[in-house]
This record gives sequence, C-alpha cells and structure tokens, in this order.
Amino acid sequence: MYPFFAGLLLFRVAKLTQVKNAFFWCSLLTVIFLSIPRVGGSEHLWMNGLYDSLTIIFIFPLIIFIGASGEIKNKRASRICKFLGDISYPIYITHYPLIYIYTGWVYDHKYSFRQAFPVPLIVFISSFVLAYSCLKLYDEPIRLWLKKKILMKDK
Repeated sequence: MYPFFAGLLLFRVAKLTQVKNAFFWCSLLTVIFLSIPRVGGSEHLWMNGLYDSLTIIFIFPLIIFIGASGEIKNKRASRICKFLGDISYPIYITHYPLIYIYTGWVYDHKYSFRQAFPVPLIVFISSFVLAYSCLKLYDEPIRLWLKKKILMKDK
C-alpha cells in the first residue's frame, strides 16, 4: 500500500519543477539502485533490509518526482513514453511468472550465467510481447467495454 499512498502524497504536496534530462537522471538512479544486489552479507541481513526499505521509501519516490518533472519535447519520445506507460501495468502483472520459471530452470539445472545467457534475453523480450498482447487483447477491450457500459447507464 505504501507506493500508492506515497504517490498520492507526492501528488498533493510536491510542486513539480522543470528537471533537464529527467529521463536520463531517472534511468541512471534506477540502474544504480537496482544494481546493488545485496548489502551486508549473510551475517548482517538487517543491512540489506534497511537498504531496501530506504530505497523504496525515499529513492523511488524521488525518481518518480524527477520523472514527473521532466518534459517530453518531440513526437518520437512522446510515442515511446506512451507505449511504455501503456504496457507498464501489464508488464508489472505478467513478468513475475516468467522470471519465476526462468529462476527455477536455472536453479534446477545449476546453470551459470554464461551457460544460461541467451534465455534471459528471451525472457525479457517475451515479457514485452506478453504484456503488449495482454494490453491489446484484454486490457484495452475490457476498458472500452466498461466505458461503453458506464456511459450508457448515465444516459
């Protein structure tokens, strides 16, 4: 529930500013903070929990704020952002089973990263294809149907 309420708080309290190269800064911060796999080691698990908590509580809202403060200046960038925004929820919902299957496969067969390399690329591409399919074949038609149903009731 935290991300929803933190986003709501940001929306109500924060004043957006203009951040130059917001996409670059958001991407850089995301890569930096998601690239740190574990903090502390097995003797100090609390450090990893603290790192994860602080990242979720402070860094991710900052990234969202910076992204919302950016400006899209050309049509190509606008289309890319719209596409990524449209498939963000379907990716969020559908990528986890693919990653779980991949992780189980690697664990069961004891593959190294080098041995399993082409498969993560296939999982990545499959995540986008599955998300786009869900968007076009399920999400958008259901939303259109609901919109027609709800608007028809009001008339």
